[in-house]
Amino acid sequence: MSGQTIALVTGANKGIGYEIAAGLGSLGWRIGVGARDRQRRDTAVEKLRAAGADAFGVPLDVADDASVAAAAELITDRAGGLDVLVNNAAITGGMPQTPTTVDPATVRLVVETNVIGVIRVTNAMLPMLRGSASPRIVNMSSSVGSLVLQTTPGIDMGPISAAYVASKTFLNAVTVQYAKELGDTGILVNSGCPGFTATDLNGFQGVRTPHQGAAIAIRLATLPDGGPTGGFFDDGGTVPW
Repeated sequence: MSGQTIALVTGANKGIGYEIAAGLGSLGWRIGVGARDRQRRDTAVEKLRAAGADAFGVPLDVADDASVAAAAELITDRAGGLDVLVNNAAITGGMPQTPTTVDPATVRLVVETNVIGVIRVTNAMLPMLRGSASPRIVNMSSSVGSLVLQTTPGIDMGPISAAYVASKTFLNAVTVQYAKELGDTGILVNSGCPGFTATDLNGFQGVRTPHQGAAIAIRLATLPDGGPTGGFFDDGGTVPW
């Protein structure tokens, strides 16, 4: 690998993912823009390049084994390795999702993308990350996945959700397991919450901008060696599990 830091951001063609890519690109990093939609991916890459970022497109469907394997090969060929993985791609599955009425197929679809997709991509990229001097994995979660906050009286955590919310709790648990397994490798693995950010994921109802929402991912992606691992953070600090 060259001396340039290489990062892959999934779901980077729009919203928070795009802003994460832009923020890391502004540091002089080379950024793989992972996205399913070719037109949106190409547009994002062109916009990032116009802003001075060293960006390249990575066709990537996190729910497809072949697509993820091909993405890993492309990054190896184009960049020679990988230092930072930001697992940002996610779906809500649509609302309502009350547990007594939700279609199990919806739960399966959301978990396939938001949890299994993270496992699939992470495992495909791990051989490259293991070769990095300062590898980082950032899983974009949400405070709605906090069981502590969900069960604290008086805190409004939004609508009842048996798919999206539960998937973020699941993702946090997976993050901890990766951190435990990789604890002696130097790979720092953390979950980050962007806050209630206005994106198409929530019908642009959030109160934060995508630029603000990207800040926690950028912070966790640039942690110093020996920094925290297996944690859950937002801009204010540690988020309770």
